[in-house]
Amino acid sequence: MNYIARTIDVTKVYEGAEVVSNVNMSIKQGEIYGFLGPNGAGKTTIMKMLTNLVKPTTGEIELFGEKLTPTSYEVLKRMGSIIEYPFFYDRLSARENLELHCEYMGFHNKKIIDNTMETVGLKDTGKKPVKDFSLGMKQRLGLARALITTPELLILDEPINGLDPVGIREMRDLFKRLSNEYRITLLVSSHILGEIEQIADTVGVIRGGRLVEEVSMESIRGSQNEYIELQAVDIRKATYVIEHQLGLSNYKLVDDHTLRIYDPGIIPSELNTKLIQYGIEIESISKRAHSLEEHFMKLVKGDEDVA
Repeated sequence: MNYIARTIDVTKVYEGAEVVSNVNMSIKQGEIYGFLGPNGAGKTTIMKMLTNLVKPTTGEIELFGEKLTPTSYEVLKRMGSIIEYPFFYDRLSARENLELHCEYMGFHNKKIIDNTMETVGLKDTGKKPVKDFSLGMKQRLGLARALITTPELLILDEPINGLDPVGIREMRDLFKRLSNEYRITLLVSSHILGEIEQIADTVGVIRGGRLVEEVSMESIRGSQNEYIELQAVDIRKATYVIEHQLGLSNYKLVDDHTLRIYDPGIIPSELNTKLIQYGIEIESISKRAHSLEEHFMKLVKGDEDVA
């Protein structure tokens, strides 16, 4: 397996407290790796360690097959990143900011600036200073700056923060294109679980500084069984009929109005008809499947079940 980035038992201690504990991440070449976790879980700290902004207390980091050291400067030229809030020269335009970035990165193909600005939706910003940009526009400029040197690895900390729904969809499509067409590897953190579900090939979930799961989205989808969710006025009576009259045993009583039935092959319309015949007053009945959000919340809370 060809890995672009790996962390090996990485731990970071601040003032005697472990904020990252023995994390082992493996990011494959060309994939989109979705990084999920609540605020304070350690996502940004790990991203800073991958970009050499913060040094691990213990453990090792490998980038492009080589160990990352405090003097690993050349490897940074192969990477682009947005870590936390992107900062710019506020009185300069987007183009001027990108030109300066190219200068200090030693990247002299300035013709790509126009293409990159168009790609992220900043083509028509002209001489408008960055201080007058919205949060979403600054996020786009941060992405342009990360992209402009054609990196092999993009590390993006909450890259869609501040974007409207149209902008989020555009970024989602762009991330997929960067991965599929240009084989750029992306590490993307986000609190918008539905977006990660749509773009990620692999998902890493971190809780309290520990990586609690690293799994492919394909395997998550394959393991999430469909179920029927039933809401009734008298859910206790419905439960009795389902078990003793209809012979269904694989179910879960979620709350005072909701029941989930996991027996395979059940058709909601047929079940609805049978329950009505037994005098059950149905409020709603539908076929559903566990979402990434439910899977994620189960891991974050450490619970066996998520309602």
